[in-house]
Amino acid sequence: MARPDIHVAPAPGGALLKVGELAERTGKTNRALRFYEELDLLAPARRTKGGFRLYDPSAVVRIHWIDRLQELGFSLSEIRDFMSSLRAQDTGPAAMDHLRAFYARKLIDTRQAVARLQALEGELTESLGYLHSCQTCAPATPRSACPSCNTSEHSGTSVPRMVAAVHDPA
Repeated sequence: MARPDIHVAPAPGGALLKVGELAERTGKTNRALRFYEELDLLAPARRTKGGFRLYDPSAVVRIHWIDRLQELGFSLSEIRDFMSSLRAQDTGPAAMDHLRAFYARKLIDTRQAVARLQALEGELTESLGYLHSCQTCAPATPRSACPSCNTSEHSGTSVPRMVAAVHDPA
């Protein structure tokens, strides 16, 4: 899969891309690109006389967008449904309002997810700090002593929940 944080340059001079070239530029398989076409997420600009698909360089941008929406948790069918609702808008301003509202909701969801992950990061950092001092115990210290550990490194601190949760009840 193409890395979404890396800009993928369009074909030189805006030349149309064969399906294999598009696959190479985006990190997708030919099969995935055909599936995107079946879902009406991607369409070739035209076909050759032999029936080969040729894609506009903007297809690279579309695939990047699809990847980003999947990173936000959308399935391909949900992306298809969103594209359908976007295409149903009669005017450009209405379509952009629809897209703006969609992105605003996703931004709220993303910020909430980031806050949850930052809280988890804090708990992991706290737990690792606590566990680092556990390396000072004698090698023969029984595991049963861990819940009541009173080494000087732990004095005055409570056991982080993510550490306390793994101790067997007394």
